[in-house]
Amino acid sequence: MKNMILYKMFKNLTLNNALSKEEKAQIYFDEATKLCEELTCSELQDLNICAYSYTTTEAVNELGLDDELVNQLVEDYVIQILKTASLFAQHLQTLHEAKQNSQELDYTPLRELAHKNLGVARNLRIKDGEVLLHELMIKDDLEYLDICLKALKACAVRLKPLCALNTLKLMEVKSII
Repeated sequence: MKNMILYKMFKNLTLNNALSKEEKAQIYFDEATKLCEELTCSELQDLNICAYSYTTTEAVNELGLDDELVNQLVEDYVIQILKTASLFAQHLQTLHEAKQNSQELDYTPLRELAHKNLGVARNLRIKDGEVLLHELMIKDDLEYLDICLKALKACAVRLKPLCALNTLKLMEVKSII
């Protein structure tokens, strides 16, 4: 389950070597945008992030940082989300197994991981990431949390698709996926 949706998108792109990296990133952006919109406008519509589109303007103005630095920090956020997505998935899988075995559900590791990522999303004023990470921290419905994780990954890819593509490629090389 790890990063299967993003991995499948990435794998499909790597099979087509005729495309440039920028063309692959554009396809990746389009697919991530579609998935993000599908989830945030249907199952997650109550979160009011369906039409959200990130710009660095708010972070630049409120934090007093230049646009280039904020963009670098957003890239770091995308990398962080993609790298921790497999940990989120592992925690959710453990919870699913515990539920299936009628065991007590311990959300602590999942919520701690969400909390660590939430601060970055808040600081950079990435509203959809902030809302989705908050949901991962407070909700108990496992199917809903699975949807939130899928949306979080897709929304992160949408922020910086070329960075996401490079990150997933590196993760594949390192056999993290």
